[in-house]
Amino acid sequence: MEEVRIDKWLWATRIFKTRTIAADACKKGRIAVNGTTVKPSRMIKRNDTIQVRKPPVTFSFKVLDLADKRMGAKLVPNFMQNITTPDQYEILEMNKISGFVNRAKGLGRPTKKDRRELEQFTSPDFFADGFDFDSDFDFDFDDDEEND
Repeated sequence: MEEVRIDKWLWATRIFKTRTIAADACKKGRIAVNGTTVKPSRMIKRNDTIQVRKPPVTFSFKVLDLADKRMGAKLVPNFMQNITTPDQYEILEMNKISGFVNRAKGLGRPTKKDRRELEQFTSPDFFADGFDFDSDFDFDFDDDEEND
């Protein structure tokens, strides 16, 4: 096999869950081969570089071998090499840390769960419900004066 369709290869190497999703990503311009956006029918060869944009990160892969049938996860390293730069992984990690507070534009309204988590994060629960600082903590300031 000298060439294979990009959507088949992306599906076979488990980058996308279905071939339809891989084809849609190509149609949306999220897949580039050697720096050029491609259609799902584009044929790829060995040693091509593929960029997959899954916002906010752009993953890069080098094609080591071709496949048109889905394979087990243990076989994937024989067919591609991940050459994604470390700064892309830093962006991904920062996105995970920021969580729901920094919502991406276009995701719509927060869910009830998001609202509850946001309210819990921003409300001062420590002083709520009749908290009495003097009775809840036993500080004896007179002992400090006797020790001096």
